[in-house]
Amino acid sequence: MAGHRIYTTSFGSVYPHYVAKAERKGRTKSEVDQIICWLTGFSNDELSACVTNGTDFKTFFAQAPSLNPARASIKGLICGIRVETIEEPLMREIRYLDKLIDELARGKTMAKILRTGPTS
Repeated sequence: MAGHRIYTTSFGSVYPHYVAKAERKGRTKSEVDQIICWLTGFSNDELSACVTNGTDFKTFFAQAPSLNPARASIKGLICGIRVETIEEPLMREIRYLDKLIDELARGKTMAKILRTGPTS
């Protein structure tokens, strides 16, 4: 069975939407980049390359240098579905990223988003 079409969607085509969502709420591109790098282990330069070279989501997560083990503590609803109950691994990774961007846009502190501060 073929995967969801988001898997073959260019990460670079979605990235500007992550940034725009954050900026509409007074947050910055730098914070979006920090979240993505925390989640994936990419450096800022590696992230920029993925944005510009047409890397699809499947490849983006497959090539992530070091998926953060603390991502398993990301809980809650995204698109009406509990992130922690998504069984398909790639979709769960994508939804983790969506959830983190949502938390940023909702005004959570970076310490809470990056699971380094007190939980809320």
